[in-house]
Amino acid sequence: MKTSQTSSACSNQENLLSHEQIKFVEAALRTHTSNKIERNGSGTAIVWFRNDLRILDNEALYRAWQSSQAVLPVYCIDPRLFGTTHYFGFPKTGELRAQFLLESLADLKRNLLKRGSNLLIKYGKPEEVLPAIAQSFGAHTVYAQKETCNEEVMVEKNVMKGLEEITLSSGGSTSLKANGPMLQLVWGSTMYHLADLPFKMEHIPDVYTQFRKAVESKCNVRPFYRLPALLGPLPKNGMNEIDEWGDIPMLGQLGWRTKDRSSFGVMRFIGGERAALARLHEYIWEKDRLRVYKETRNGMLGPDYSTKFSPWLAFGSISPRFIHEE
Repeated sequence: MKTSQTSSACSNQENLLSHEQIKFVEAALRTHTSNKIERNGSGTAIVWFRNDLRILDNEALYRAWQSSQAVLPVYCIDPRLFGTTHYFGFPKTGELRAQFLLESLADLKRNLLKRGSNLLIKYGKPEEVLPAIAQSFGAHTVYAQKETCNEEVMVEKNVMKGLEEITLSSGGSTSLKANGPMLQLVWGSTMYHLADLPFKMEHIPDVYTQFRKAVESKCNVRPFYRLPALLGPLPKNGMNEIDEWGDIPMLGQLGWRTKDRSSFGVMRFIGGERAALARLHEYIWEKDRLRVYKETRNGMLGPDYSTKFSPWLAFGSISPRFIHEE
């Protein structure tokens, strides 16, 4: 997707938001932005976006910014995401999910650009793309959100191995490993932090009610991360080696034809952080649906019988902590 097409996707998204929703989105971004966050880092850090496609309450982005003088945001379009499962050959990503992803990337890029940054989009496996970028820019750390599923965890291990090989090839001695780029993973996909749970992972209750009562009585939700007013500057060294920032692909480039969305859907799901914030505002404040949530949550008759936050949470367009705070 070219720059004009990215702008078009964001414009179409705004056309679907009400005036009140747009006001809430802009107010949320302003309210949770701070000019007082100290930045004492040095060099260049990379933030590898995965299932955390947002700028608000994004610990990986925050730590990358705080630990450096320049941050390079990167998203890898991994071809394996658009393949099939190992067993039975089911497609991993359908056209609606792919469209939601592309809209989320367009919105993320827009939000980064507005704050003096950008999004480098690369097609390829992260374990091949990220070490090459880290070497080109001389990055000291790659920050990313920790994932839990087998294939994603394997990618993390391979990225870590690739970064270690850069260090070894530059010096030939394992004693230099501490000076090379490293992968720093942070936990950010749940409302309660993994380290704060009152039991070990292997002892998590099988029944949700037991889990809920335990964490509600013994845990606190951590404060969310505020957004620095400016996320720049972008690194200067290495820019001549990336050629361009990369395009968000068209749906057809991923193997699907663009279709009109079904009129039978209960609502229009649009990818991106701003759409997630708009839905949050609509559900909690405009329609006051929390008041009747317990009575309607199992209904399937319309857009407001449940929160419908799931797709935005899955892509990390909004964090559970932010919803809790709101």
